Amino acid sequence: MGKNLAAALVARDLPVAVLHPLQSARFQQEALMRTKTDALDALGLARLGQQKRPLPATLPDQATEQLRELVRHRDRLVQDCGDRVRQLHRLLDLPFPEFKHHVALLDTALALTILKAFPTATDVAAAMPRRLAKLRNGPRHLVGDALARQLIAAAKQTVAAQSGDVYRVRNRHACEDLALWRTRLLAIDAMIETLLDDHQVGRLLTSIEGIGTTTAARLVAELDDPARFRSPDALASYIGLVPALKHSGKQTPKRAGLSPIGKAALRRALWMPTLHAVQASPWLRAFYDGLRTRGKPGKVALIAAMRKLMVAVWTVAKQRRAWSPSPPQETTA
Repeated sequence: MGKNLAAALVARDLPVAVLHPLQSARFQQEALMRTKTDALDALGLARLGQQKRPLPATLPDQATEQLRELVRHRDRLVQDCGDRVRQLHRLLDLPFPEFKHHVALLDTALALTILKAFPTATDVAAAMPRRLAKLRNGPRHLVGDALARQLIAAAKQTVAAQSGDVYRVRNRHACEDLALWRTRLLAIDAMIETLLDDHQVGRLLTSIEGIGTTTAARLVAELDDPARFRSPDALASYIGLVPALKHSGKQTPKRAGLSPIGKAALRRALWMPTLHAVQASPWLRAFYDGLRTRGKPGKVALIAAMRKLMVAVWTVAKQRRAWSPSPPQETTA
């Protein structure tokens, strides 16, 4: 609703400021308001605009908005996949708990192929070894004789006390759901890659070691254009990669934790790309190793590397050029 209103006002050449809800909430708290109504909220927003004079916002282009929706839709699909995997783990505990000792990852094509054909220990025990071994879980992959023999032997000695059509149906439905979600994820990833190819900043971000297609799309979705920030420090502050030092009275901690204000979801999503970048990028590896040599804990050094990675992101967006392997310099615009 708010996006449609902002787009309609901008289309009529009216200046529009888009504020974070925390800004308006903190401003209202300054007035010690004890009552909350729509009328009082509107009055508070009017006072905020009059006193603070927020700058007019620039709405993202269509490609950026589409990437934002696709990334959020992908996150929901990943969450649904995780829920189905956890459900399948629980469902297998009754009809065939030994299966997980031989096929640990239940969200793989191998596990789904076997469980769709033989969803319980009773089905596996009665299966012909050749038929189970010849099940195809990809263009070039079969279950194989070794795994087929292991599963049949485990099924014949299972401790499971439950079997029957009820468990067959539940396991098959869980496998079908997972297969559907995996197909949808592949389709979403293909759409993201196509959109990113036509997005100048997003395409350039993939030139940075550790930032792949999905991470570049997420950065564009969450930050719009990183070059809109006045400096790398401002970008790091927006994400929340800044220390929140709290010294009060006798409380003098040696280290400051991260500020709770910022893009927590983006910080979590950048954790694994930063780990990869530290391994793949010589300049970032040297920076990380230098911090570790000086006695910094691994997590502290990795967060510092994440912040340094955002310097590279800002530099690429600002210069509109592919990333150079030389270490970035934190210079303001």
